[in-house]
Amino acid sequence: MSTDAFHNFAKHCATIVGSSWAFVLAIMLVMIWLVAGPTFHFSDTWQLAINTGTTIVTFLIVFLIQNTQNRDAKAVHLKLDELIHGVKGARNSLINLENLTDHELEGLQRQFERLQKHPQQKSSSHP
Repeated sequence: MSTDAFHNFAKHCATIVGSSWAFVLAIMLVMIWLVAGPTFHFSDTWQLAINTGTTIVTFLIVFLIQNTQNRDAKAVHLKLDELIHGVKGARNSLINLENLTDHELEGLQRQFERLQKHPQQKSSSHP
C-alpha cells in the first residue's frame, strides 16, 4: 500500500472511528455481548470473544489514529514555522523547535517564564 493510499485510508478510518455513530455501535456491541452472557452461561469462550475482539480492534486503530495525529502535528508545526518566519521581530530560531533537545526546550521554557513575569523585558539569548 502506498504512503498516500495508507494516509487516506487512515484519515477516513480515524474520522469514522471518532464519530458518535461508532461510539453508539461499540456500546450496542457490548450490550449484545452482555445480553448473550446467560445464553453462553458466562463461559470462558463468551469472555474471550469480547476480549479478543476489543484487543484486535484497539491494536489496529492505534496505528491508524497515530498516523493521522503525526500528520496533523507536522502540519501544525509547519504552519507555526511559517507564521514565525513571516512575523517581523519573531525569533527565527524558534522555527523547527520540535527538533531541539529536552535541555534546549527547558531553557527556552525558562526564557518564556521570565518574559511572562517581566513582559517589558526582551530576551537576548536564543536557544
